[in-house]
Amino acid sequence: MTASVHLPKTIHYGRDSFQKVGSEAKAAGSKALLISDEIMAELGFVDTCEQHLADVGVESVRYLGVASEPTDVYVEEALALVERNDCDHIIALGGGSCIDTAKGVAVLATNGGEISAYMNNRRKAAKRALPFIAIPTTAGTGSEATDVTVITNTKNDVKMMIKQPAFMPETAIVDPYLTVTSPRGTTAATGVDALTHALEAYISKKAHPFTDELALSAIERIYASILTAYNDGKNIEARDEMVYAAMQAGMAFSNASVCLVHGMSRPIGALFHVPHGISNAMLLPAVLEFSEDSCRDRLADIGRRLFPQAEDPARVFVDEVIALCRKLDIPNLGGWGIDEAEFEAVLEKMADDAIESGSPGNNPRVPTKDELIDLYRTAFHYSYKN
Repeated sequence: MTASVHLPKTIHYGRDSFQKVGSEAKAAGSKALLISDEIMAELGFVDTCEQHLADVGVESVRYLGVASEPTDVYVEEALALVERNDCDHIIALGGGSCIDTAKGVAVLATNGGEISAYMNNRRKAAKRALPFIAIPTTAGTGSEATDVTVITNTKNDVKMMIKQPAFMPETAIVDPYLTVTSPRGTTAATGVDALTHALEAYISKKAHPFTDELALSAIERIYASILTAYNDGKNIEARDEMVYAAMQAGMAFSNASVCLVHGMSRPIGALFHVPHGISNAMLLPAVLEFSEDSCRDRLADIGRRLFPQAEDPARVFVDEVIALCRKLDIPNLGGWGIDEAEFEAVLEKMADDAIESGSPGNNPRVPTKDELIDLYRTAFHYSYKN
């Protein structure tokens, strides 16, 4: 087989790596658009970033409008600031929503058009994007190391998964100190999101040896550290392991693919405004059980690494993932607060949108539309085992 690997040109990771933003910004240009959100501003991270830039003579303009999962509206608003202020590079500081928004802005700033035109490669970015520095503040999406962005089209309530080389950040800065302030619920949801990325990359039909090693390493690190990070958010060792694992998982799925969980998750996010991480987390147990018999060899590989004495390592791993979600207080879809009647009314659309995304086709067991609808219902009422 042959395979290709795409990664950021430069990755800085480790404690206090945030301090590298000044030198990286100076190398990228003289005026940055800083894309973040109000929470990051309240925590002081935006001010700190701007001070790092000022220290090296780089001007900056703020866009703090990212208030939910990324949308085409956020991309358009931030792009207007780039054009109005002649910004020559972009810095994203925040969770996956900020980073994915910035990816869209960086590409449109040089290639033009609307972000929706790039879905399913209908339009390809022929020109290099604006230089772009991604700084995650959660250990989840791994977006700092992927050429994927997920943007909601507000005109048709579809989450657009766009994957092209131009959407890869030029530089990633991954500092665990920036994740210490993540609330417990965010830590759980983003952590299971990262676990899902790694797991789906490993069982995907497009997996290959390079992504396998990244995925397995990420799964081991997450399993060993997530409960500590959840129960003791100030534990920097656990936070360090989690951001590193999330980055590895991002590299893995970006160079392999995601599968059924992500395909089903995007319509839930678009229609019910459920954050991506928690949506994936709520789907994972049901989807894993659905897929188990079709990828027992791959699940057994993981199980043997985590539980070398297990007689049935695949089954033990599946049970442990379900137990982990329960310990992290991951609800089912109904428990999240989605109205069941509204959910039933859009099941056909969600199934169609999931299939159209292409991700379910990478799954070891590819569901029919009817099976997808049944699986959505299973996830809505899912009951964790004790």
